[in-house]
Amino acid sequence: MTASPVVAKAKKRPRKIKPMLYLGLVPLFAMLFLFSYYPAINGLSKSFFDWKFIAKSDFIGWDNYQKMLGDKAWWETFQHISLVLLAGVTIMWLLPLLAVEMLISLRNSRIQYILRTALLFPLAFPVIVTIYMWGFIYNPNQGILNTLLKQIGLGSLAQNWLGDPKTALWSLIFINFPWIASLPFFVFLTGLQNIGTEIFEAAALDGASRLQRFFLIDLPLLGRQFRLLFILAVINILQFGVTAQALTEGGPDNATMFPILRILNVAFRGGDWGYSAALSSTLFIITFLASVFVFLVSRGERQNDKSL
Repeated sequence: MTASPVVAKAKKRPRKIKPMLYLGLVPLFAMLFLFSYYPAINGLSKSFFDWKFIAKSDFIGWDNYQKMLGDKAWWETFQHISLVLLAGVTIMWLLPLLAVEMLISLRNSRIQYILRTALLFPLAFPVIVTIYMWGFIYNPNQGILNTLLKQIGLGSLAQNWLGDPKTALWSLIFINFPWIASLPFFVFLTGLQNIGTEIFEAAALDGASRLQRFFLIDLPLLGRQFRLLFILAVINILQFGVTAQALTEGGPDNATMFPILRILNVAFRGGDWGYSAALSSTLFIITFLASVFVFLVSRGERQNDKSL
């Protein structure tokens, strides 16, 4: 059956995109340039100056970057970031993953839905409210944690959790414990729900125990979710600092100082805006490289999916 001449002519006719559609994108890209590209470009250019807002800024070349190389406080922030990242991809994944495994093992779909919804609610709470709530938990005098330790006879363990350099960083890391109501929980849950039930049924027919299914089926098939979470963790942790700013301001003794906080302190407390621009540009480059890595990994996964 051949198509009519009218249909054939319609198929050959090229689509014409009205100029107004292009004009509609102009405000979008203008805002993108104004609030995203311009600050990055301006910050990079100012990093080569002894930047002053009122007085004339003198060009100093690479001096700010040379100063950065010897800035011990700056490089210590990346040690703190490394500890947060290590915790973020280990213990902060373990409990959500175990919670997901227990949730999907429930046969009652209604109970599954209720529990899943209950775990969704905490994500809607304002982040700053959660942060200050944990600040109260860690309060050395009236905090819930020290009070509980004293009531169960472990008062010797009570201490100033956020005021001691030995415990401050780990106290920030353990905020939101046990981390079940979190992004990893829902990523793992979505990944396991997308696995065909025939795979689980075949494993059950072969006599695989629940533990064997976890190691031999669930974990291997969650590889993509693990990669996604790791990439997001790297990018987000590079910009980590809101919690520390609200509770410790980088202290005590710089024990909770992160790159973002170091940049803010250099700019607003030290008044060295040019050096702050150099630190900010360096962090931007690191984040940009991490984003490129995300793109390359995602592109490789799409190509692998097409080849299968």
